[in-house]
Amino acid sequence: VLSFGDETAKSLGMRLEPARLVALALAAGLAAVAVMGVGILGFVGLIAPHAARLLVGPRFGLLLPASMLLGALLVVAADALGRGLIPPIEIPAGLLTTLVGAPYFLYLMRKTGRVR
Repeated sequence: VLSFGDETAKSLGMRLEPARLVALALAAGLAAVAVMGVGILGFVGLIAPHAARLLVGPRFGLLLPASMLLGALLVVAADALGRGLIPPIEIPAGLLTTLVGAPYFLYLMRKTGRVR
């Protein structure tokens, strides 16, 4: 019902703010379950295309190679940082990609107006 717009949802008797919070919590929970199932490095597959689109625009001929290169660079950089940040201890690369990816997704959601 929310996809029909605020006016329509209100006219159908839906309280918008609680419904949005439930939808956001459900989306976050589903994302957490997906990451738990496939591993935290799968998060790179979500970050790279969005970042590449900001760099090269929507042209698919450039977007696909840029996404692949950006994803590979992100994993290599996270692994290198994880190994070299605290020398005797290795920080998992997935943890570092999450530290980059989560704020980036919040930024994208804020920018597109999906979170107020």
